[in-house]
Amino acid sequence: MAFLELLVQLFISFILLQSKHCLSSKQPPIVLALRTQKHRTPISTPRLFSTTSKTTDKLLFHHNVTLTVSLTAGTPLQNITMVLDTGSELSWLHCKKEPNFNSIFNPLASKTYTKIPCSSPTCETRTRDLPLPVSCDPAKLCHFIISYADASSVEGNLAFETFRVGSLTGPATVFGCMDSGFSSNSEEDAKTTGLMGMNRGSLSFVNQMGFRKFSYCISDRDSSGVLLLGEASFSWLKPLNYTPLVEMSTPLPYFDRVAYSVQLEGIRVSDKVLSLPKSVFVPDHTGAGQTMVDSGTQFTFLLGPVYSALKTEFLLQTKGVLRVLNEPHFVFQGAMDLCYLIEPTRASLPNLPVVNLMFRGAEMSVSGQRLLYRVPGEVRGKDSVWCFTFGNSDSLGIESFVIGHHQQQNVWMEYDLEKSRIGFAEVRCDLAGQRLGLAV
Repeated sequence: MAFLELLVQLFISFILLQSKHCLSSKQPPIVLALRTQKHRTPISTPRLFSTTSKTTDKLLFHHNVTLTVSLTAGTPLQNITMVLDTGSELSWLHCKKEPNFNSIFNPLASKTYTKIPCSSPTCETRTRDLPLPVSCDPAKLCHFIISYADASSVEGNLAFETFRVGSLTGPATVFGCMDSGFSSNSEEDAKTTGLMGMNRGSLSFVNQMGFRKFSYCISDRDSSGVLLLGEASFSWLKPLNYTPLVEMSTPLPYFDRVAYSVQLEGIRVSDKVLSLPKSVFVPDHTGAGQTMVDSGTQFTFLLGPVYSALKTEFLLQTKGVLRVLNEPHFVFQGAMDLCYLIEPTRASLPNLPVVNLMFRGAEMSVSGQRLLYRVPGEVRGKDSVWCFTFGNSDSLGIESFVIGHHQQQNVWMEYDLEKSRIGFAEVRCDLAGQRLGLAV
């Protein structure tokens, strides 16, 4: 019986690889609406980073906005909504009805749902990049757990299922069917069916679906942005500036080799380049200090010396323009301690200095409202509290630079897995969505 199961899994893997080749070579791009889902209170996303104590730990990134896409899965089709996350590998869905869940995937109702035994090659070899090792449950099925820093966890079994995006029904895709545990993200759980892992790992959604390139465009308005799977070639899109992905052939204990890692080389505020040695941006011999582009994290976090230099320069250049919130103990989301008081009657923010992130071969400009974020529910007298959207990684206990999705608003972001690079160009993402036929 075990030998038969092994043959079945090998056959499925072969079909998946053949389908992947066909999809990547012939399939026209698939366009989906990318929605910004707002939350009344901050929710948390688990992340695996190297910490300041040089131990690997799961840390929670709090955020008020997530990026979601709607698609279908199973046979017959079931509607699902997934959080887009380039910082995760394994996609997963809630498969057990809970009182607060508005959307689940029912595997019992799908003819194409296939359980994965722990003796299969998929379970034994393709899961090696997951943050926690898989195990074998009493039914001899491939079991996995996602742990959170607050000691809560969700768990389930790996399985194959077909997902339909736009007009495309993909090959049998490995995903996690979550059926037990407790998540601290009750609000996100209530609104979404699961998570779409989009990093460079072999089990990521984009790799399994066979697309070697994908793009997204995040709107700063209450309208749809864009998720595009495949080649983006549009006359209205400016030429992209590319920065290469950092490849690490030798495994290092604190370097995530399946993350979208790029090389940050400096930061400029208006015309002033921060006076920092380039070595502060380079990962050390353990791999700590890498720069990751992450759609699952809301804001951008910089290592302590870099953050301190940026904070000092931004304060200097906004003196007399913005009123600083002088409350030393107020730190937004545990890492953002530069905040301001702004009258809610203002039609727009004052002119602010542009912050340029200087990557190898390309720059990303962060300006206007991408620099400040209004903290929900925080007022001082008649003033609203707005915080600088760059935070201190050291305050979170991590040794990484993380480029979050708030700074990526109104930027066309292309992930080119074929050429190992990320490209970007400024564009109005709400208008891009309209041009691609997405409803506002």
